[in-house]
Amino acid sequence: MRWFGGCAPGGPAVLPAGARLVWGEPPLWAVGPSPEQQVRVVESPCGFRFAVFGPCAADEDALARAAATPDLARAVTGWAGSFVVARVAPSGALEVLSDAASALPLFTVRTPGGVVWGSSSLALSSLAGGRVDTEWLHSFLLDRQTPLAGRSSWAGVVPVPAGHRLLLGEGGAMAVTSWWTPSRRSYDAAVPLVATALGEGVRSRADGVAVSSDVAGIDSTSVAVLAARHGPVLGLTAHPEGISEGGDLRFARALALAVPGLEHLPFPLHPEHLAFSPAKVRLPATDEPAPSSGLWAMLSAQLLNVAGRGSVRHLTGDGGDNLFMAPPVHLVDLARRWRLLRLGQDALAWSQLRRVSPWPLVGAALTRSVSQLYRPWLVRPPWLLGPAGAPPPSPKDADAVLIADVRGAARSAYADVQLADALGVELHHPYFDGALLDAVVSVPSWERFSVHRYKPLLVDAVGPVLPEAHRGRAAKGVFAGDFHRGVRANLPGLLTSADGRLAGMGLIDPGPLRVALHGVALGARSVWPPLLAALVAEMWLEAVESAKSTLWAPVGKVAR
Repeated sequence: MRWFGGCAPGGPAVLPAGARLVWGEPPLWAVGPSPEQQVRVVESPCGFRFAVFGPCAADEDALARAAATPDLARAVTGWAGSFVVARVAPSGALEVLSDAASALPLFTVRTPGGVVWGSSSLALSSLAGGRVDTEWLHSFLLDRQTPLAGRSSWAGVVPVPAGHRLLLGEGGAMAVTSWWTPSRRSYDAAVPLVATALGEGVRSRADGVAVSSDVAGIDSTSVAVLAARHGPVLGLTAHPEGISEGGDLRFARALALAVPGLEHLPFPLHPEHLAFSPAKVRLPATDEPAPSSGLWAMLSAQLLNVAGRGSVRHLTGDGGDNLFMAPPVHLVDLARRWRLLRLGQDALAWSQLRRVSPWPLVGAALTRSVSQLYRPWLVRPPWLLGPAGAPPPSPKDADAVLIADVRGAARSAYADVQLADALGVELHHPYFDGALLDAVVSVPSWERFSVHRYKPLLVDAVGPVLPEAHRGRAAKGVFAGDFHRGVRANLPGLLTSADGRLAGMGLIDPGPLRVALHGVALGARSVWPPLLAALVAEMWLEAVESAKSTLWAPVGKVAR
């Protein structure tokens, strides 16, 4: 697993097993294969040491300027990519900026010798006893998108919030403050910034490296086309076994003919790839339950396939829906501004699209009920035990919803990145880049929304590089039925797991969960998020139970 971290100045001088020291006092390290362009270090003439971890589009001159600037946050704002920066001042104080979109999470743990920080809560947990935080896990089972704030899946390991500055000094001094706030721009001003943020984010990952990419809907298609501008790309399209025409396949084949350097690779989905099927590769341990745990048989087969063809990095379109297909929460913003005519028009258009009544939408907007417009299906599942607890604070407007939704999805997707690491493939999600989030959220919410155009901000930004047929595409392949078939095919094992570790911890009642699983196997409509949360959490507990703890060793003073 690739991860990085360090120690507070004057704090513990410890290193995890297998770490490569980036610099000495205070220790800063990287674990796992770390390509040079993803761990870059600069030393300024005035004594500052600066490191950037993760894909980052900034050139060497920009890094040199950031190394010595008085305002580090201002210097890195606008850099494309998903990254964390660390800087040691001549005084010895350490400043670390967390990723704005939470695509590269950051954590701290207090040890008897002081603070240790890093990008893997699982690895850090061995410094805090290696115990699962059951309160966090309980909140995850209720809402995996926004589990308990200020906690991680591991007891004693504390997350640094996205877009925040971690300041560490001598004597255990630690402060966490915000460094990122959303910008404000007109739609026309944001379009080129969206294009630049996505294009540069893809370049930082694809330039000079053998890459593959999903090719399905417009999100992954855009990523594949942008990547092909920097070298050969292997474009993978999953499709049902026995269906070799139409849908995503038709568009993917046409794309490969129109885009130089893009090679199309169809990937037929066999019964062994159904959701929750046993995989040939054991599910690796990750920081938290990975979203793709239930699809590990399929995902691992796809990643091994592209790796066998030479791909080092695999790019996805994950996050595109979070950014460009938000729920109609902007209706609340319109109500606050008394733009009632536009509110009524959008509510009616949305209701016609979804074939529901517009009046609940209007009522929710007028009463400022963001939660009814954001995730109205979010209720306590009948199998969840324990006290209800205080619900997480609801976002107050469409911008807050967009930021929370992207950050929640990005944080969770990092566990998928760790799954891929176990296979030797780097998994990248360019739509979770902080600069892209900033460009999108800067547009007024009612201008981002459209019932009449599919993802208008994305299409206007990348449309010029897409073939015409793909520019106007408004749908992609849907595999929801595969989850029903997967549950049906693997029902005995899932029923057994319902009475597994979660039940033993007193977090769930197996009976109602079994009832829900039987219903899904029969094809009944289901609210998938809480059901999937329970299933992947059980799989995660099994994986971390058998995983080896990270070993740490003390080190002496190391020369810079």
